[in-house]
Amino acid sequence: MGYKSISELRPFRLDTVAAIVGLLIALALLPLRLFASQIYLNTVPIVLGIACVLYLIGLYQGENSTTIPALPSTVSMTLPTVVLGGLSTMVVLPALQGARTPVFFGLASLVGTLVIGQIVFANDRDFKPGLLLLQIVLFAFVFRFTALYATAGYIGIDVWTHAELTHAILEEGSVGGISDDKHYASPFYHLLVAASSLLYDVPFRLALFLSVGIVMPVSVLLIYATTNLLVSQRWATLATALFAFASHVSMWGIHLIPTSLGLVFFLGMVYALIRVMRIEYTMRDFSLLLLMSVAVILTHQVSTFIMLVLLLAAFIAQLVFEVGPLGLTRLDTSVFRTKKPVNLIGLVVFNLGLTIFVWSLTPYRQQSFLATVLSFFSQTLEESAGFLNIASDTSSETAEAGAEATPTLLEQVVPYVDALGFLFLLGATFVGCLYVVHRRRAEQSVFTLLLAAAFMLVFVLGLPMFGIRNFIPTRWFAFLFAPMAILGAIGLRTLSQGLNPKIVVSVLLMVVLIYPGAMIFAVESNVDNPVFDEQHERLAYDESELAAVESIGRLTGSPSGQEIRPDQQLHTDHPYQTLFSRTGAYPSTTTATVPDNGVADHDYVVYRSTQSTSATYFNDADGNGRIEQLTQSRLCSPAQATVYTNGDVTMCTASPASS
Repeated sequence: MGYKSISELRPFRLDTVAAIVGLLIALALLPLRLFASQIYLNTVPIVLGIACVLYLIGLYQGENSTTIPALPSTVSMTLPTVVLGGLSTMVVLPALQGARTPVFFGLASLVGTLVIGQIVFANDRDFKPGLLLLQIVLFAFVFRFTALYATAGYIGIDVWTHAELTHAILEEGSVGGISDDKHYASPFYHLLVAASSLLYDVPFRLALFLSVGIVMPVSVLLIYATTNLLVSQRWATLATALFAFASHVSMWGIHLIPTSLGLVFFLGMVYALIRVMRIEYTMRDFSLLLLMSVAVILTHQVSTFIMLVLLLAAFIAQLVFEVGPLGLTRLDTSVFRTKKPVNLIGLVVFNLGLTIFVWSLTPYRQQSFLATVLSFFSQTLEESAGFLNIASDTSSETAEAGAEATPTLLEQVVPYVDALGFLFLLGATFVGCLYVVHRRRAEQSVFTLLLAAAFMLVFVLGLPMFGIRNFIPTRWFAFLFAPMAILGAIGLRTLSQGLNPKIVVSVLLMVVLIYPGAMIFAVESNVDNPVFDEQHERLAYDESELAAVESIGRLTGSPSGQEIRPDQQLHTDHPYQTLFSRTGAYPSTTTATVPDNGVADHDYVVYRSTQSTSATYFNDADGNGRIEQLTQSRLCSPAQATVYTNGDVTMCTASPASS
């Protein structure tokens, strides 16, 4: 192995220039942490800098001629059995413990490590992609369905609304049952679950699990099919594992809403799009692409916008290769086969036109969905947009509060635990992007993935820095993980071929040992029972909490919102208050206001024991939400009358004597 001199590489290649520019950008972004406290401002520049340095080191070291250490054949043959045993234990634990506990997540992390370890360290003779894909899909099934099995009701907030909408369709016998809702023009999710309920003759909850719930784990195979169009089976399998273990992907596998189904169709569209760019496609291939895009539009609005961003990236990639700046039309056929760019202008125009048409017909807040969204966006630009106007702990009020109560070490560490898996994948993605911008390797398909990831990162990380969160950036991560997983696998493949074997093994070991656990312990993967339950709220409920909502609804007669006076509004913690309003048990319900070291002053309140033991949200005197653990007396005072209690949940109202 010999190091190349700079003179040997002159003139600089495009990937070399990009790596140097990326390193300079990383250095320029470092001072931003002095002006705002935000986890991605603190970490992304470091990740970008490390990725660029590793790529440059690999570039100047040349091709790696030394074989990377591989697992012995006996170990490679034994590990699938060990993984199967671990998955079996993962099934048993929630059944015995009643929930997915930290022990479960620790075991899941170990199983994930064993799976990725097989992928990257098995020798070519022992590498079995079919067996590894089976392990990945089984892991996805077990990890998601144990959460669904161990949880009463549903996991998440929005799913309760969609359950009510689906019930309305079943009662009405047509989509007219939700004619006043924004999902009226995008009803595919609700129609699918309603049809499953009728077909299987099962309740809505089971129908949801048997339809969308089953599709989610299987859909990760679309990542394999897409990546295998670009690289070999080993790295396509790695991309599949990176995506399947990702935190936000797991979340939409247990919080089953239209976003979940939209993600499935989005993955199908990514596959169809890359396929038509990589092969001599037929009308059947292009029809699949068109079908997937229409399915996204008829399923979910946010997913539709993300799909349009992907199509925009593909169209720009087409223009780049048709115009041919920087010599990008000179392809290296040993890396990617030379193929004329696919003309996508018709597909882009069709989908944009159909989206505008559908959104114009979609009712939303007394207007069309399109008009309302544009109104919200213009209002944000006028009132709250500004550089580093981040919704985080940067306000003066928070700073003053922080001076009084210094956060504990755990409170400081938890945000980094939540983001660690994403940062690992982001670093690999940066390396993959540098690899594909080389003019000998560049082609429309990989440039589409690069541009799509870049545009989506702007919506996820860039716009929130300016106070623009109208695009609901938290919904984008799972979609972003698709191009990131593909490019990340390409990036790790690049490092394995260019770096010193010792460095390669160190990098791959970090991915194997840290990535699965980081993604699994991130809050999005365990919203049903958070590992750090004093920092993150639980988005699932016990039987007693669900029974209390139903009983309180019967007790009060489930009055409509118009029948409830402002002083009769029900107050409790967030997210429990959403359960009352979204199920219709008590439509006028909101988050209780509890002053610091004080008591709530509401006539109608609901206390649950979880408020005293785990993270729940309340408003302070200034109306700002905060996590706090309360005693019952601070919310449901002794002066109030108890009108309902089941031991875990208590409803209090103003006492007639006190009034």
